[in-house]
Amino acid sequence: MLYDNRITGRVIFELRMKKGLTQEVLSGLACIPRSHLAMIESGRISPTVDTLWKIAEALGMHLSDLIRLVEDETAPG
Repeated sequence: MLYDNRITGRVIFELRMKKGLTQEVLSGLACIPRSHLAMIESGRISPTVDTLWKIAEALGMHLSDLIRLVEDETAPG
């Protein structure tokens, strides 16, 4: 199983939409620039663990749960 930035971005995008948050609001809660969040969601960049931690916290979840969702989307089958 290979890591794919696009899957991580899609998972974060879907979680953000379920919470009804704009990029502006989520990036503010996570203390990261909105443009950085946009690049993560589009799969153009690979977020650091620190950034993923901040995003997970801002979404009200544990980092391990966010990683698990990405893994579930990445798993074959």
